[in-house]
Amino acid sequence: MSSKELLSSLLEIDSIKINLKNPFNWASGWKSPFYFDNRISLSYPTIRKQITLSLVKLCNNYYPNTEIIAGVATAGIPQGSLVANELNIPLVYIRSKPKAHGLENLIEGKLEPNKNVIVIEDLISTGGSSIKAVEAIRNSRCTVLSVLSIFNYGFDISKTNFLNIQCEHKSLCNYDDLLTVALKNNYISNNEIQELKKWRNNPKDWN
Repeated sequence: MSSKELLSSLLEIDSIKINLKNPFNWASGWKSPFYFDNRISLSYPTIRKQITLSLVKLCNNYYPNTEIIAGVATAGIPQGSLVANELNIPLVYIRSKPKAHGLENLIEGKLEPNKNVIVIEDLISTGGSSIKAVEAIRNSRCTVLSVLSIFNYGFDISKTNFLNIQCEHKSLCNYDDLLTVALKNNYISNNEIQELKKWRNNPKDWN
């Protein structure tokens, strides 16, 4: 399944929602005409499997020396689990903040030092959660080979953030392909394309 075929499937199951008139509020405080809920795809076995196999293919093609998969809480955990199972390698997951009781872990599972780790995210917007996960793994004396995600908005801020920590990242789908597929399948109109490009170029100040 190509990137555009996957995006078409995700739009069809309402995993990607588009609404310019009543934009969504992101945790960052940004207003967004998009809401990407990758948890929905978990309820569709065929799509779920295709995402898993596509991420596995990235691992095998680019990072054959992967030793551990790390899922980022929360949406990266189930897909990370599926990828680790398919590769038959260990899995850990990274909390958004240390556990408030017990061992107060930030990383759950057994992460031995000096291992090559792939981080699995559902999507990359600013890259904030991914970078926290990368830093946590590096602090555990492991090497992060790359962050892999289902979708990437391609914001300049995320490119800068990944550049600053010198970490690779790859995604199955991107924003330009999403606009192409959404237009072709009548989720958006020609008149809305420019506004959606304008949002991506300056999401912080978009209204």
